[in-house]
Amino acid sequence: MKLVLGTRGSELALAQARMAELALRERCNADVQIEVVRTSGDKGAREAGRKGVFTAELEYALLDGRIDVAVHSAKDIPSEMQRGLTIAAVLPRAPVEDLLITRQAASSGLRTVATGSVRRQHQLRFFRGLKYVADLRGNVPTRLRKFTASDWDGIVLARAGLERLGFSPPRFEFEGQQFFAEILPMETFVPAGGQGIIAMQTREKDAAMISAADENAVHCCLRAEREFLRLLGGDCGTPVGAHARWVNGEMELCVQLFAGDSEPTMACARGTGSEQIAMEAFNQIRPSAAAATLRREGQR
Repeated sequence: MKLVLGTRGSELALAQARMAELALRERCNADVQIEVVRTSGDKGAREAGRKGVFTAELEYALLDGRIDVAVHSAKDIPSEMQRGLTIAAVLPRAPVEDLLITRQAASSGLRTVATGSVRRQHQLRFFRGLKYVADLRGNVPTRLRKFTASDWDGIVLARAGLERLGFSPPRFEFEGQQFFAEILPMETFVPAGGQGIIAMQTREKDAAMISAADENAVHCCLRAEREFLRLLGGDCGTPVGAHARWVNGEMELCVQLFAGDSEPTMACARGTGSEQIAMEAFNQIRPSAAAATLRREGQR
């Protein structure tokens, strides 16, 4: 079976595509060709809150038959996909935590930290007491270079992306600069839904051809996180975290939502069905969700 695997062209995206390629070769006996597709996000056309900025062109390439499988960071895929497409398989989940990257070993007394994530901005302000959170865009190497050239005290990056590029906590070196990496606790810095997961998207009618590459337990967790985000109506402009994991044979979904500058609302639900626990978590957090929606609409 020959498959054309579509991916973004960043260093991290290509590393993730090679991981997907290996899984498809080993588990589906596929002959894989990688094709780079440039997305709006890669072209710099990123707009806060815009859904699918890193995925839309890959989805179009799937729909028009130019590629057979699209490789994504699962957190980039909108909770409601283009009709006719599905997430057919996911790879084993990497560590899901966020990392606080600094140039000094001690991370106390920080004044300005940069991140492009609205969720992380709220978490830094509330849990670390930061008054100044700068905006940060670009792929991982670009963000590290911007940090090196700035007067910021730190930046926040996903642990999974750094480790896939060969950089691990507690310290690493990049282009001659030494960095220190503090793992932020998931209890307060709840990760984005889908964080740490590489997802393979196909046309619905072709999903079975790569089903052998799917990590089912991880996929169930991803479904719960994505269903919660769908119920919430959240996008990349929503300060929300969602993380599911298996605990003693049950799935546990923990979510966190900021409705303003006050303390976030937290909720957890347990069960065996992805949709069931997503609905339970959403019902617990519904009042705060309504407040967050009104706040976002008032800012438009």
